[in-house]
Amino acid sequence: MLGLLSAGLVVTWTYHLIDKTGYVSRRREVFIKDSAAIAQAVSDSLQHIYTNTISSLDISLDSLKSNSGNLQGQLNNKLVEINKLKTEIGNILRRNDLSKQDLAKARGLTAEMKSKIEELQSQNRTIEDEKKQLNSEFNALNTQVTALTQTNARLGNENKTLNEKLADAGTFVASELRLSAVQTKANREVEATQAKKAEKFVISFLLQNNVNSYENSEIYVVLIDPNNQVLEFSAWDTGLFDTNEGRKKYSRKVRFAYNKGDAHEILFSLNAPTYVRGNYILQVYHNGRMIGKTTKVLS
Repeated sequence: MLGLLSAGLVVTWTYHLIDKTGYVSRRREVFIKDSAAIAQAVSDSLQHIYTNTISSLDISLDSLKSNSGNLQGQLNNKLVEINKLKTEIGNILRRNDLSKQDLAKARGLTAEMKSKIEELQSQNRTIEDEKKQLNSEFNALNTQVTALTQTNARLGNENKTLNEKLADAGTFVASELRLSAVQTKANREVEATQAKKAEKFVISFLLQNNVNSYENSEIYVVLIDPNNQVLEFSAWDTGLFDTNEGRKKYSRKVRFAYNKGDAHEILFSLNAPTYVRGNYILQVYHNGRMIGKTTKVLS
């Protein structure tokens, strides 16, 4: 711009020396022509800079928009200000009668817009860094929670196994189970093999526990007939109890005191309402677990 102004001054003084009388009018004409050319050249240069800047900024803005995601709402105000500046600069540069003041204003607005873009980019980078840090912390916390969950599950399984072992340890072991049908023959009791000759059932078995002693232990005896029905011998003796499979009816409940380590014998008889041919099943329960089972066949 300074070079063009210098050239204009040289031309003006040359004409002044040649024709002094036409100096004033020619000086005014050349000045106006060169000033317009300078303004147009500066406008073209600024337009080129503006176009390249806007193109670059548009790419940056698009990148910022795509990266902001859920944070877009926080950046909207700044984007509105930037777009407003871009529109104002464009309106200035589209004028046909640009003045130096307009060009200076356009330069100032462009600088302001660049500053806001840089601020927006810096803010976005800060937010992205915070997001990365939060994601890292979240992943670390998630790993800890997963490890804790696995540990709790393992401890839960170990605790369940331990409780089962304790329950097993506190449960009687039944052995020598015997279910006999008895008939009276020649004034003495003998074992019956036929349903029509049976008069009662005699049940016996041994119980032992090497861990616990019981002041008042309870054993539930279930006797099932060939029709898969639990035999009920007395309203006082028969009832319901809880097992690992649910509630079940028992035929007789036996209470007794027990000393740890003893082999305790249980022996009692049951008089069935009727005796039918088929398989009779004897089941013995303690602490909700079946500890013994045997069968008897009557023909």
